[in-house]
Amino acid sequence: MTMRSLRGIVDRPGLTNGLRHVALFVHEYAASEDFFTRHLGMEVEWRPDSDNVYLTSGNDNLALHRSKRHDNGKLDHIGFFINEIEKVDKWFDYLRSVGTKMLTEPRTHRDGARSFYCSDPSGIRVQIIYHPPIASLESQGLKPIS
Repeated sequence: MTMRSLRGIVDRPGLTNGLRHVALFVHEYAASEDFFTRHLGMEVEWRPDSDNVYLTSGNDNLALHRSKRHDNGKLDHIGFFINEIEKVDKWFDYLRSVGTKMLTEPRTHRDGARSFYCSDPSGIRVQIIYHPPIASLESQGLKPIS
């Protein structure tokens, strides 16, 4: 198999390892950082200046950039995986208890996934989701095939 097709397009070299970085413009900068660190357990990886911070859960990267605008941009949502289905409701209860704006109640989807949506202080939609195939692999210490 050659790396170039007849039309000059390079063949894809396999699959990526999945979404690992999201960058968000947030107008409630300090409150958004607090939400993702204190309530979702992310840690500050790098703070290049007072208007930018890079957060991580260990295998990902979330950049928060201070915005003076009060719109939410084109982003639909970001998702945080949970590996135990029963913990989805516990996360819902916890986030509601700390004053997080809840957008939906937890529900089970046709594929067996369970999730809900909430909002960070800048209006970014955040999904907390249990996804059976990935949870099963991770519980066995495996990673999705790439």
